Amino acid sequence: MDEQRYERLTRYRREAARGGGQDRIDSQHEKGKRTARERVDYLLDDGTFHEIGPLARHQRSAFGLDDQRAAGDAVITGHGEIDGRKAFVYALDFTVLGGSVGEVVAEKICTVLEMAVESGVPVVGLWDSGGARIQEGVGSLAAFARIFRENVTASGVIPQVSVIMGPCAGGATYSPALTDFTFMVGDTAYMMITGPDVVETVTGEQVSKS
Repeated sequence: MDEQRYERLTRYRREAARGGGQDRIDSQHEKGKRTARERVDYLLDDGTFHEIGPLARHQRSAFGLDDQRAAGDAVITGHGEIDGRKAFVYALDFTVLGGSVGEVVAEKICTVLEMAVESGVPVVGLWDSGGARIQEGVGSLAAFARIFRENVTASGVIPQVSVIMGPCAGGATYSPALTDFTFMVGDTAYMMITGPDVVETVTGEQVSKS
C-alpha cells in the first residue's frame, strides 16, 4: 500500500510539473514566453525553491472544469532565495485555464502572502493571467477579494513586487496595483480592466491592447 501511495504521489508531482500539458507549454514558448515554472526557476537561486501546495486541485465540475483539474491548479507558490536572500513567490500559470484565478488559486496566493508577512520577507508575484475564473461564478470574485485583503494587510509591512509577464486582465489588474512595485515585460505584457472584444460588444468602440 505504501508503495502504491508513493507511486501515485510521484505521478501527481510529474503531472504538476507539466502544468497544462506539453501543447500549451509549446504555445507559451512560441509566443516568446517562459512557463510559470521556468520563470520561478530563473528568478530564484538554484536549488533553493520549496514549493507549497503543488498537488492542490479545484473541486468544481460545471462548464467542463471536471476535465481540467491540473495538479497545482493555475499558480505555482513557494519560497526560495534571490541572491542569497529569502523571498516568497507566486507565479500564475497561463498553461492551466489561462492562469485564471479561482478559489484554490487564491488560497495558495493568500497562504504565501500570510507566510511572507509572518516571516518578514518580500514577496514577488509573476502575473500571466486572464483574470477571474468565470466558470466558478461568484466564488472567483470572492477569491480576488481575499487576495486584495492580503495585499492591503501586507502593505507597509513587507515589500510586494509584481511582474506582469503576459496578459493581466480584469481582477488580475487590481492586485498588482496594490503592491509596491510593478514591472512589465516589453511586447508580451499588458494590463486592462476589460479587453477590446468586450468593449466593442458593449459600446461599439474599437480599441487596441496597447
